[in-house]
Amino acid sequence: MRFLRLKMGRSMTMPCADNAIKGTESTIKVNSKHAVNGNPTVGPFDPRYHLMIFGLGCFWGAERKFWKKKGVFSTQVGYSGGFTKNPTYEQVCSGGTGHAEVVRVVYDPEVVGLNELLQIFWEAHDPTQGMRQGNDFGTQYRSALYYTREDQKVLAEKSLSVYQELILKRITTEIKEAGPFYYAEDYHQQYLHKVPGGYCGLKGTGVSCPKVEL
Repeated sequence: MRFLRLKMGRSMTMPCADNAIKGTESTIKVNSKHAVNGNPTVGPFDPRYHLMIFGLGCFWGAERKFWKKKGVFSTQVGYSGGFTKNPTYEQVCSGGTGHAEVVRVVYDPEVVGLNELLQIFWEAHDPTQGMRQGNDFGTQYRSALYYTREDQKVLAEKSLSVYQELILKRITTEIKEAGPFYYAEDYHQQYLHKVPGGYCGLKGTGVSCPKVEL
């Protein structure tokens, strides 16, 4: 079944904690196995794996970019960076939660380096567009990197600095420590595997990103 992107009124202004939509204790349940590779999508994950959260616009196409990469154990789409506990897709699309659409990537650092994942991130979208990606506009489409380890923060900041030197417009990507990750509804998970001809609005700048090292 095809699911259409919601065409709702999009907010270009982030809410604050006081006026964000109130959350709920009801969590969204997802399939415990990845639809593409069969690996677990629900933690806890083996401690040898690292987790990083990427926001680069519509999470349907973004997730596919990462699950194809060798060394990526699992991917999940969801909502992060906002205020509402256990938000729904409709709530996030309203702009009232403060969350970005994101992909949580569980990867084996012995096989794939974060610098390679950052290359995918920078090259797959336009990180200079603020609260939008192409025709997708609203706070949920902002560019974001949410780290779970200090070395990820250092490398993410370094890669931003390097990439900024290569493109003319100012990068608006937010980089901050990861807060709660809330799963998106199950039909969003690995969506473009389930619906191969589904919507993907990702477009990069055409500028390659070099690998950076700590």
